Amino acid sequence: MAESVQGLHRSCRCAELSEANIGQTVTLMGWVQKRRNLGSLIFVDLRDRSGLMQILFDEKIVGSEGFARAGGVRSEYVLAVTGKVQKREAAVNEHLKTGSIELAADSIRILSESEVPPFPIEDGIKTRDELRLKYRYLDLRRPEMQKNLILRSQVTTLIRKYMTADGFLEIETPMLQKSTPEGARDYLVPSRIHPGSFYALPQSPQLFKQLLMVSGFDRYFQIARCFRDEDLRADRQPEFTQVDLEMSFVDMEDVIETTSRLLRSVFRDAIGVEVPDPIPRMTWQEAMERFGSDKPDTRFGMELVDVSDTVAGCGFGVFTSALASGGTVRGINVKGQGDMGRKKIDKLVELAKACGARGLAYIQYKSDGTVKSSFSKFISEEEMSALMKSMSAQAGDLLLFTADRFKTAVEVLGQIRLTLARELNLIPGHQFNFLWVVDFPAFEWSDEQNRFLAMHHPFTMPYEEDMDKLESGDLSSIRSKAYDIVLNGVELGGGSIRIHQDDIQERMFKALGFTLEEARDRFGFLLTAFEYGVPPHAGLAFGLDRMIMLMTGADSIRDVIAFPKVKDASDLMTQAPAPVDDRQLQELYLETLPAAQQKE
Repeated sequence: MAESVQGLHRSCRCAELSEANIGQTVTLMGWVQKRRNLGSLIFVDLRDRSGLMQILFDEKIVGSEGFARAGGVRSEYVLAVTGKVQKREAAVNEHLKTGSIELAADSIRILSESEVPPFPIEDGIKTRDELRLKYRYLDLRRPEMQKNLILRSQVTTLIRKYMTADGFLEIETPMLQKSTPEGARDYLVPSRIHPGSFYALPQSPQLFKQLLMVSGFDRYFQIARCFRDEDLRADRQPEFTQVDLEMSFVDMEDVIETTSRLLRSVFRDAIGVEVPDPIPRMTWQEAMERFGSDKPDTRFGMELVDVSDTVAGCGFGVFTSALASGGTVRGINVKGQGDMGRKKIDKLVELAKACGARGLAYIQYKSDGTVKSSFSKFISEEEMSALMKSMSAQAGDLLLFTADRFKTAVEVLGQIRLTLARELNLIPGHQFNFLWVVDFPAFEWSDEQNRFLAMHHPFTMPYEEDMDKLESGDLSSIRSKAYDIVLNGVELGGGSIRIHQDDIQERMFKALGFTLEEARDRFGFLLTAFEYGVPPHAGLAFGLDRMIMLMTGADSIRDVIAFPKVKDASDLMTQAPAPVDDRQLQELYLETLPAAQQKE
C-alpha cells in the first residue's frame, strides 16, 4: 500500500552523494532499479535522474517491519529511504559514480507501487521503437534518455545566456498566423469566430522576425516551436524546435561570425568539443561537385571526379549522349572494393535508379590486376586506360560512374558515396566536422510545379552582379546571399541576407511568377511594413533537435525529443491525432468526408 511523503524532505538526489558525505543522515527518494535479497540483508539500487545509490537494509537497523517492507518491493516501486551514508565494505563498483558508498537505511516508505514494466528500464535495450513510444514515460526513465534531455536543457540555457550577453532580445512570435503557402505544407487551424477561415501554425517565425527588424529591435532571437506537415525521416518531425535569430545593419560575414561564436561557446561548454576558428567554408557549387550534396559529410574522402573531358570522344553512347544534351559524367573511386560481388554492385545500380539516375556504370580493377567493366565493349583499351588514370585507379579499386544532368549525376553519386561509407565503416566516430556552405542558387526548378521556386524563400537577396538575370529568364545561374551551417553531413540550419528594397523584392516576386496583387495577397502586411523605413537585415535559424542528436550521437531526433511522433505523424502514447465529436466540428463549421470520397 502506498504511503504519504508527509513529514519527509528529500536531502539530495541519489548520485549527488560522495565519500565526503560518509556519516551523514540523509533522505533519498526514487525508483527501484533492482532488489537483491541475501536473507539477512537486502540490497536495493535506488534510481533517480542523477544516477543510482545502493541502499542496504539490515533488519537490526531498519527493524522487522521495515525489513519486511523492503523485501516486498519490486522494480519501479517509488521509495523514500532515510539512513546513514557509509563506505561499502565489499563489492565496490568502480563504474558507478556512487560505487564506493551506500546508504544504511533505518526507515523506508513505499510511496507508490508499480506493475511489471513492459520492457527493462535500462540502457541498451533491444525493445521495438513502437513499444518504447507507446510507454514513452517509462522509456524516459532510462538513463541514456534522461542524459539526452538533460543535455538539451543545458544547451538551451547556454544559448539563452550567450545570446543575451551578445545583445540579443528574446521575443516570442505568434503561433497562430496567416497561411503563406510557399514551401512545405502548413498545419491549418480552423477559426470558430471567422467561419471558413483558417490560421496556420508557423513553419518558422520568418516574416515576424523581419517585422521585428522594421520595429527597431535590431537583434532578436527565439527558441521557437515550428510545424511542417511533411513526410518524416530520422532527422525530421512535424513539430520541431529551432534557434532563430535576426540582426539589423549587418552583412553575411556578421551573421556567420555571430553564429560561429555561438556554436563554439555551446559545444565547448556543453560537451567539451572545440569548434574550429574559423569554421571552414565552401561554395554550393564546390560542395555539389566534390561531394554531390549541399550538406557534405567531410569526415571521409571518396570525392566525386569530373571525367566529362576524358570520355567526351569515347564510343559509349550513355556518356556521349549525356554530354551532348549539356549533362556531365562523374565518378567515384571506392578504394579496395574492386573484388566486390555482382549482387552488391547490382544493389548499387538499383540505388542509383531509385535516386533518379538511368543507371550506374562501373569498372572493377580487381586485386589480381584484371579489369571488368559494364561498358568495356563500347570503348577502346586506350580510352579505358585514360579513364582509369583520370580516376587515380589502382589494383583493388571499384570505379562507379553516372551520366546525366549535373544535379542528378552528382546527387546520385553523393547518395552512393554516403551509403558505401556507412557500409564500409569509413566514417570516423566522435568527430565533429563543421562547414559553412555559401553562395546557394537563388532558384531551383520544380518538376512537380513546372516552374522555378525560391531555394530558400522569396526574401533572399541575390548577388548584385546577378540581378540583371532576374528579367533575362536565366534564373538557374543566379546566386543568392544564402548560407547553411552543416555538421557531419547534416544541415543544422541556414539563413540569408534579406531583401529590404521594394524594387528588388518586386523583381523577385515577378521572377517567381507572382503578380504584385498575388504577392500582396500573401505577404501584404510585410510589404506594407517595408514602406516605412526598413533597415538592411539578415538572419539564420538552426535546428535544436538535430544539433542535440549530433551532440549525443543518437540515431534519430526522436531520442532527443521528450514526446515525439512516428513516421505517420501520430503519437503512439496519446493516440493523437484522433476523431472529435460532431459538436466540435459544428462549432467550427466543418464536416469530414469519408476516406473513400477524399480519394476521388
